[in-house]
Amino acid sequence: MLPVLAVVAAAVLFGTTGTAQALGPDSTTPLGVGAARLLIGGTGLAILGLLLGRRHQRREDAPRNPRLSRRAVLLMAVTGVCLAAYQPLFFLGTARSGVAVGTVIALGSAPVLAGLIEWARTRRIPRRSWAVATTLSTAGVALLAAAGGGAAGVDALGILGSVGAGASFAVFANAQRQLLDDGWDPFTVAGAMGLGSAASALFMLPFTSLEWLAEPAGAAMALWLGLATIAVAYTLFTWGLERLTAATAATLTLAEPLTAALLGIAVLGEQLAPLAVVGLIVLASGLGILTWGARGRREPRPFALEG
Repeated sequence: MLPVLAVVAAAVLFGTTGTAQALGPDSTTPLGVGAARLLIGGTGLAILGLLLGRRHQRREDAPRNPRLSRRAVLLMAVTGVCLAAYQPLFFLGTARSGVAVGTVIALGSAPVLAGLIEWARTRRIPRRSWAVATTLSTAGVALLAAAGGGAAGVDALGILGSVGAGASFAVFANAQRQLLDDGWDPFTVAGAMGLGSAASALFMLPFTSLEWLAEPAGAAMALWLGLATIAVAYTLFTWGLERLTAATAATLTLAEPLTAALLGIAVLGEQLAPLAVVGLIVLASGLGILTWGARGRREPRPFALEG
């Protein structure tokens, strides 16, 4: 149960991103916010992962990390690059297809793609409860998107960007899951992803302005987005992933739009249409089924491919 709660807590932190941006300076840009978030958050995640990883390794009952191999380095690099790639792809999708359609394609495709990648990687079909919960949760996100209004012009590039964002999440979740299966502790895995994403953010800096960081509201927003929604959130996510499948963890992160909608009502004073209320109920039902199914049960660890 604790791993499930850890991933849900991470998703709740993810869900504060939109509200934090809305309360920030008007002079920000999506690329600038994304670069600052990744640079601060990735660095914080790397430091937090290193410290917690060392503490974890000092425990007498803790298995030691395996030797750093070329395969491990590649998987760690993949996690960092995919985390960095998620944001520009997500913003491309929402810019071209609209926030509602772009969001539902990105968030809805992630758990499905994660399940397919995991099935190809482990030859193990996800549980039936995952399929039911994912269907309900994705339907809930779709209803929320429909209630938010349609897109001005949906095009192929926008859809490709949103699916790319969902695929980025699915790939790094499975890469992390494989590292955990190989014997790496979750904190080291999370720290490696943070280091890779912070390094990737450096390539974004020449193409954006960060003058808004000089404003108190801008600095506060960047610190929250970096430290809370990346450093703390992905530490919780990876720790929970140690005892969950990548498919289950990806579905649980659909608590993010649920959190975003509730914060929009409570903090930003937004009004929900009746269809959006139905979407929230359906989404919460899907997450509830998945959480209840994991109650008191540790999911079987995926088996690596042989041959």
